[in-house]
Amino acid sequence: QVQLVQSGGGLVQAGGSLRLSCAASGLIFGYSVMGWFRQAPGSEREFVARIGWSGGNTYYADSVKGRFTISRDNAKFTVYLQMNSLKPEDAAVYYCALSRAGGSTWDYWGQGTQVTVSS
Repeated sequence: QVQLVQSGGGLVQAGGSLRLSCAASGLIFGYSVMGWFRQAPGSEREFVARIGWSGGNTYYADSVKGRFTISRDNAKFTVYLQMNSLKPEDAAVYYCALSRAGGSTWDYWGQGTQVTVSS
């Protein structure tokens, strides 16, 4: 059983930065695609970023490109989302996710962490 435990998040002023972490248990982390999603109130969950198992092949939603960076440390079974130049519209509950299918489907999800951006 894979568990994803998130940390980070909180309240930040617009223009500020936050880093989210997602630690995975289980042996499949190193061969899995990892991703971040977010869901704002009244909205559907949306894709934010993903990263391949080797740390390459990163993809970002247009809305965060150039401001967010996804990275991973396979030795620590952890994926990160560095968020810079935060905007009020970035406020949401952020979820990490693990895919065993190259990102076509997402098999495991973190518990979610709130990011609030004040203007």
